[in-house]
Amino acid sequence: MAKKRSGGGLTGAQQAAKFLGVSVLSGAVLAGIALPAAGALGLGAKGTVEGFDEIPANLKRPPLSQRTTILDSKGGQIATVYSRDRTVVPLEKISPYMQKAIVAIEDSRFYEHGAIDLKGVLRAINRNAQEGGVAQGASTLTQQYVKNVFVEEAGDDPDKVAQATQQTIGRKVRELKYAIQVEEELGKKKILENYLNITFFGQQAYGIESASKRYFSKSAKDLTLEEAALLAGIVQSPSRYDPVNDTTEATQRRNIVLQRMADVKDISQAEADRAKATPIKLKVSRPKNGCITAVDGAGFFCDYVKQVFLSDPVFGKTREERAKVWNRGGLKIKTTLDPQAQKSAQDSLKNHVYQDDKVAAAITMVQPGTGKILAMGQSRPYGFGEHETTINYSVNKRMGGSNFGFPVGSTFKPFVAAAAIEQGRPPTQSYPSPFSMPYPASIPTCGGNPWVNDGAKLENENEAEVGPYALKEAMAKSVNTYFVQMIEDIGLCPVVQMTDKLGVVQGNGTKLPVSPSPLTLGSTGISPLTMATAYAAFANRGTYCTPTAIESIKTPDGKRLDVPQTSCSKAMNERTADTINTLLRGVIDSGTGQQAGLSSRDSAGKTGTTDERKNAWFAGYTPNLSSAVWVGSPSQQVSMERITIGGEYHAQVFGGQVPGPIWKDAMNGALSGQPAPSFVDVSIPDAAQPDPDKPRDDKGRDRDNKPGGNRPGKPGDGWPGIFPPDVIGGGNGRGQGNNND
Repeated sequence: MAKKRSGGGLTGAQQAAKFLGVSVLSGAVLAGIALPAAGALGLGAKGTVEGFDEIPANLKRPPLSQRTTILDSKGGQIATVYSRDRTVVPLEKISPYMQKAIVAIEDSRFYEHGAIDLKGVLRAINRNAQEGGVAQGASTLTQQYVKNVFVEEAGDDPDKVAQATQQTIGRKVRELKYAIQVEEELGKKKILENYLNITFFGQQAYGIESASKRYFSKSAKDLTLEEAALLAGIVQSPSRYDPVNDTTEATQRRNIVLQRMADVKDISQAEADRAKATPIKLKVSRPKNGCITAVDGAGFFCDYVKQVFLSDPVFGKTREERAKVWNRGGLKIKTTLDPQAQKSAQDSLKNHVYQDDKVAAAITMVQPGTGKILAMGQSRPYGFGEHETTINYSVNKRMGGSNFGFPVGSTFKPFVAAAAIEQGRPPTQSYPSPFSMPYPASIPTCGGNPWVNDGAKLENENEAEVGPYALKEAMAKSVNTYFVQMIEDIGLCPVVQMTDKLGVVQGNGTKLPVSPSPLTLGSTGISPLTMATAYAAFANRGTYCTPTAIESIKTPDGKRLDVPQTSCSKAMNERTADTINTLLRGVIDSGTGQQAGLSSRDSAGKTGTTDERKNAWFAGYTPNLSSAVWVGSPSQQVSMERITIGGEYHAQVFGGQVPGPIWKDAMNGALSGQPAPSFVDVSIPDAAQPDPDKPRDDKGRDRDNKPGGNRPGKPGDGWPGIFPPDVIGGGNGRGQGNNND
C-alpha cells in the first residue's frame, strides 16, 4: 500500500512520479496551466525528466529580510530601517482566523495534498482549455512559498526579480521540484508559518505581522475574522484589493474569502454573513522607515551608522556582501549615541541657528579615551523638503558628508603648537611675528623636496598685532605670522606627522596638502567629526582614539556580530597635551573664546574664522567630552557679514561669537550631572622681553634660543589672563589662507 504522509500528502518520490506521469499525458502540465501557447507546442516527457533531474537538490532559503532597530546607548529607539518592513512571528502568534482564511482562499486542499495538487492541476488544465487562456491556476501554498523565496533572494535587483517571477516552463518545473523538497523537510504547519511571514500584503508590508500593524495597528495574533479575511484577500493582488485606496473592491474580495471559509466549513454560514455585514474599519499605521524618522535630530547619526556598516570590512569582505546583510535586516544595533548629549546638542542648534537661515550649523561630540560618538546634529533637519538635507555636514564625503568638509581656520593652530612642543620648542617660544610678511622662501618637508614660496604673503588680523609674541599670547590672539614663523622653524614634516597621528584628513578623505596655508591657517576642508576626535586627544592627555558609533549588534536569532572597535594610539606625550590644554584654557578664560567658557568645570578650546567669514568654528573640550561646532554656508557662497543668524544680527561673525555659544549650551546640557574632572596644569610663565641689542638668528630667535616675551605697554598688560576680555579676534582674510580668529 502506498505510504501516505501525515495530513494526506504523498511522499516526495510519489509526487515526482505523478508529476512526470502527468507531464507525459498532458504534454506539459505547467505549460497548460500558465503558458497556453507553450502548451500547444507540447513538451516531451524526455525533456521534462532531464530538466527536472538537472535542478539542484536543495532549495536555499535565505533569512527573511526584516526591519532593523537602531538604539541609543541607553536602549532607547532612534529609528527603524528596512528594505522590507517585516517582523517574523511563529504560527502560534498568528490568529487562527488568519491561518484558516489564507488556506481557504489560496489552497483549500492544502492539508490533503502534497507539494502538488494533482486534482487542481487537472481541473485547471481542463478549465484553461475550455477558456482558451489562463482562467485558473493550480499553484499550491507550498509552490507559492517557493516562488516567494526566489523573489526574496532576488532582493531589489529588478533583473533577478524578473527571473524569479517569469512565466516560463523552466521556472515552474524548478518551483515544483523545490516544493516537493520543502514538503518533505518542513511539514504543513511550518510551510504555512513561512508563507504568512514571507508574502507581500501591500502598503510596503511584508509578512502578516507587519500587515496587521499597517492596516489595523495590532498584532497578527489579535486579528478578528473579518480582518483576517480582508488581509487574506489582499494577497492575490495587493494593488487591486488595497483597502486604503479602494474600500469597495477590498470589501468584495473580503466577502469572497469569508464565503470560501464557510464553504470549506472553517466557519459557519451565519458567522460568514455576520462578518460580511461588518464594514471595514481600518486603523492605519503609516510606515516609519529610515533615518528620516529618527528622534531628537539623530537622522544624520542614524545615516552615519548605516554608512559605517556598509563600509567596514568587519561586516563583510565586499560592499555587496555588507549591503546584503543590511538589507536583510532584523538587526538590533546598539549605538554610542548618548540621548542626553544628543538632545542638548540639537536644542542648542535650534536656539542659535534657524532652519531657514542663510547658513547652517553642525556639531559632533566625542568621548575622549573611547572615541565614542555621543552626539551628532545640525540645524537643517534630515529630509528632502525645503531647508532640509540628507548631507551630513559632520562627516567626510565617504560617510555621507559634503564633498570637501569645511575650512577650519585657526582651530588648526593647536596642531602646529603640539608639533613644535614635541620637537622641543618651549611653550614660551617667541617669534618676531610682524603684522605682515611674505611666506618663507622655502620650508622643509618630509620628502626632502622643500615647499617653495611663489611670492605669497600673509597678514595678521589688524595692524596692532605686531610681535614679538610668545606662544601663550600668540595662541590666544591667533597671530597668523607667529604660527607661520613657527612652521618655518620646525618644518612642515612635524606638523604632517602630528596630524597623521590625530587622524586629520580632508573632507574628501585625502591627506592634507603639504603647504603652510593649510598646515597653519586651516585653509583646507575638514569635518567636525574629524576635529572633535582630534581635539579629544588633547583632552585624553595625548592619546588619540578613532571614532566609533556602534557598541553591539544582535541578529534575529540572538547571535552577536563583531563590530568595529576603536583603536587608540599615542599621538604626543602627556606633557605636550597638558601644555596645549593650558594654552587653550587661556583662549576660553580670557581670549577669543570667552563666550564659550563653561563656568562649572575645566574647559579648553579654540576659535576659527576663515576667509571672507564663510566659515566659523569653535572646537573645544573638557577632560571627558570633546566637540566641534561649524557654522557657515554648505555651498561656501555666503559671507557672514551683516547677517542675521538665529534671529540675531551680526555685523561680522567670529568663531567665538556664534559657534562658541552653541558649543557652550550644548556642552552644559550634555555634561549636566556628569563628573567634572580637571586638567593637569602646566605653568607657562610670561616670557621675558628679548634684548633688542642681542643678536638673533634668521628665524627671529635669540641665538642662545632664549624665548622672547611680551613687550611693556602691549595690550594685555595689567589684565588678568592673557589679553583684554573685549578682544575677540577674527580676520578678514587679507592674504593667502585663512584669518586669525
